[in-house]
Amino acid sequence: MDDTAGLDPELIRFLREELDVDVPVAGNGWEFTGPLWLWRPKAQDDAAKTTTTAWHFLTIDGDVAAALRAAAPGRSAAWGSVYVKVNLGTSSWETSVFPSKDAGGYLLPIKAAIRKKQGIAQGDVVTVQLSV
Repeated sequence: MDDTAGLDPELIRFLREELDVDVPVAGNGWEFTGPLWLWRPKAQDDAAKTTTTAWHFLTIDGDVAAALRAAAPGRSAAWGSVYVKVNLGTSSWETSVFPSKDAGGYLLPIKAAIRKKQGIAQGDVVTVQLSV
């Protein structure tokens, strides 16, 4: 198989995981658009209520999440995370997306340096290009 364009992501996953067939990833990756959101730890006590710890994420779901899931075998790390290359505006970096049962997809962390460089904040709708 030369690429996976037009193949069902579940078929690709089956070929990779069940039959151990190396199916290459199609094209240059995927594009996804969604809102940037903020996660903070739940306040367990008074000290946690004043914490400045927070992470900004973009939830990757739908067809793009299915395609990442299909591409994941052999390209994943701890806790089911998947190594990805990301482009957002003029910024490019490598990171991992983390599976989320609640979202039915993956969570892409967007670090402060990227948010500052691109002038984005919580609630902004952003478009990323992802590849594995």
